[in-house]
Amino acid sequence: MQVCKFVAPEIIFGAGTLSQVGKAARRLGASRVLVVTDPGVIAAGWLEHMLPYVEDEHLDYAVWSTVTPNPKDYEVEAGAAYYQRHGCDALIALGGGSCIDAAKGIAILSTNGGRIHAYEGIDKIKRPLPPMVMVPTTGGSGADVSQFAIITDTTRRIKMTLICKSLIPDISITDPLLLTTKNAYLTASIGMDALTHAIEAYVSLAATFLTDVQALRSIQLISAHLQASVDSMENLAAKDAMARGSLHAGLAFSNAILGATHAISHQIGGMLDSCHGELNAVLLTYVMEFNLRTCPTRYASIAEAMNINISGMTALEAGQCAIVAIRRLARNIGLHARLADFGVTEEMIPILSATAMYDACMATNPREATCEEIAALIRTAL
Repeated sequence: MQVCKFVAPEIIFGAGTLSQVGKAARRLGASRVLVVTDPGVIAAGWLEHMLPYVEDEHLDYAVWSTVTPNPKDYEVEAGAAYYQRHGCDALIALGGGSCIDAAKGIAILSTNGGRIHAYEGIDKIKRPLPPMVMVPTTGGSGADVSQFAIITDTTRRIKMTLICKSLIPDISITDPLLLTTKNAYLTASIGMDALTHAIEAYVSLAATFLTDVQALRSIQLISAHLQASVDSMENLAAKDAMARGSLHAGLAFSNAILGATHAISHQIGGMLDSCHGELNAVLLTYVMEFNLRTCPTRYASIAEAMNINISGMTALEAGQCAIVAIRRLARNIGLHARLADFGVTEEMIPILSATAMYDACMATNPREATCEEIAALIRTAL
């Protein structure tokens, strides 16, 4: 009999729930919060919109907004120093996965000390973290509900994967209205990231009945609504569906972990500082082809969740249909098709494949892979 464990934060979901952020922090005992955000979120007006809700609860706050995409080790360490200097006792992250992961890194260092590199891997955090309230603005990373943090090691030029239940935020607030200021490219790339989370969680060696229901519902929502969300910033029904899809995917992968797509994209992103979601969009179908014969019935279920008519097909045929449909979706929403478009070259493949083998996400990929097989997979996607 399978023994399952499922962890999640308190979740507040719905249009207008940004107004709950101050109350959420106050309930957690905060008195002075560090708000972690980025210039894009500020330009969109969401920080200005949120701060009155913090002030309404008579909370002091400081704002740290120097996060860049693929948050860097030195940024996290600078943020932790800023947190200590301003005497903060809790964090609110307002932004996408980069802001949320940076906030998690700051939380680690605020109570555990040292350098962020010491916490790479699984369960390296020993001391409790300060309260964390996460407000995602991109609808795709799932970082607001996950036990992951991804931080770039700028010396080794790789992304470090930090996994620990301590990294699960206390409260996640998802307001679909925040997705209405994203441009089409960001909507597309983050949407494909969420779809990759759901698919990799569903075929993961660590999947359970608890994660399966989350993953399949995410696949249904994203495959049905991503195109419409990309096509219109004002389509509130599509934004709501994508916010839900991201939430389901985040809960799935936080508990089932991921697979080879993320193991490889982490390495490319660390080396080239590339867009994580779009890298996943390129790699996903090649990894699916690699895994297909290992778990064909799982991929057939993915095809069904995508509303593909698989009547009369074998599981392998149905899985292949899912691969074709995902590749078509990525092209239709305007994303790149090849790794070469990001600057990946043949000369980079040996180091990328070698470092991917040590990524924590590789451990739950459904098909065991050698370094040579990962190199061949990257070369196919080149």
